[in-house]
Amino acid sequence: MRYVIIGNGAAGVHAAESIRRLDSAGSIKIIAGEEAPPYCRPMISNVLEGAASFEQISLRQPDFYRSYSIDAVVGERVETVDLAAWQVITGGGRKFPYDRLLIAAGADPARAKCPGADLENVFYLRTERDTRNILSALPRVKRAVVLGGGLVGLKAAHSLLRRGISVTMLIGSKHPLSMQVDDFAGKLVLDELSRHGIDVRTRSEAAAFEGEKAVQRVRQTDGSVLACDMVIIGKGVRPAVSALPREQIEVGTGVCVNDYMETSAAGVFAAGDVAESMDIARRRRRVNALWPVAVEQGQIAGMNMAGRRVRYRGSLSRNIIRVFDLDVLTAGLTAPPAEDGCDILSRFDARRRLYRRLVFREDRLVGFVMLNSVEQGGLLMSLIHQEIPVRIPREKLLENSFNYSRVAPMYGGRS
Repeated sequence: MRYVIIGNGAAGVHAAESIRRLDSAGSIKIIAGEEAPPYCRPMISNVLEGAASFEQISLRQPDFYRSYSIDAVVGERVETVDLAAWQVITGGGRKFPYDRLLIAAGADPARAKCPGADLENVFYLRTERDTRNILSALPRVKRAVVLGGGLVGLKAAHSLLRRGISVTMLIGSKHPLSMQVDDFAGKLVLDELSRHGIDVRTRSEAAAFEGEKAVQRVRQTDGSVLACDMVIIGKGVRPAVSALPREQIEVGTGVCVNDYMETSAAGVFAAGDVAESMDIARRRRRVNALWPVAVEQGQIAGMNMAGRRVRYRGSLSRNIIRVFDLDVLTAGLTAPPAEDGCDILSRFDARRRLYRRLVFREDRLVGFVMLNSVEQGGLLMSLIHQEIPVRIPREKLLENSFNYSRVAPMYGGRS
């Protein structure tokens, strides 16, 4: 059996390991556009901050490929997936046939479309190479502008501030983490950023980057200008699907998969940031570009590719980030539209800055937001992921004192 895996991130690496455990004889080829060995992508901001080295965020030991008998083709991006010929073609023209193909190409950063995006010192923070390029420019940087108020933008702003750089954030929405938290929690996050010296400008967008050779200014859509020495763009990611023939394989936002991580094309699977799978809380397919989701999907895809039928129950969006002195944990559906008919309970302790927001659909928890005192988050995620009916007064889940013993009876009464 010839296995080809596009991508050597979390999904690709875990898929390869699963395949090799079940098939000791088949050939495994990993093709990756990045030259760097597998690394933990969420931790590149730790390297940018100076809290970790590249070696410390390595995903596997240097002998990983050899120990699993994997043929690694790095530094070459797959440009074409020829489904009719059962082969993939790289940008260099090399062709690799397959019997089973895993699309685990991840996602690419959403590119800025405004003029000047090609100036020096305008960066994205997505890859190991991006991080090295930013680090090499830092000695000449005193002022930076960060575009985007999501997870990448917050991590970039925090890392730069820790290095003594003045940071301004331009956020198109009315508060940071607009895709993860509700307005109340977003205001608390905004206040925390401001309290630590980050200039956060909401409802603000960049119209152009200006400078002679390197960026020197960011012109906003309202005409105002920010002087700067660096720009980091963190405006989200897009699944890397450009190599796929859309008329031959179902692609929505990402590559659509069934409960076995199979695509609509024979012999082709998808996993990780490129895959659009069932979202448990939303009850529809969605791309959840998260590290733990990629790990689980890669493992299950690999097993199914090797012939063991293992069902994937679905993904659950969840994020945790520390914003200076504020811990933020979210999962599932946090800001449902009115037509979803969800019930929302919330509680805020101003003195301790504790906030909890719970979202219910009928008798099931489908989402939550927690700020500080997030220890019970794992238990709440379990209730969502396993779709456990809540058979105790819902208000009990707002209490910091609740624990497994309070909800254990519900696990035996699932319906």
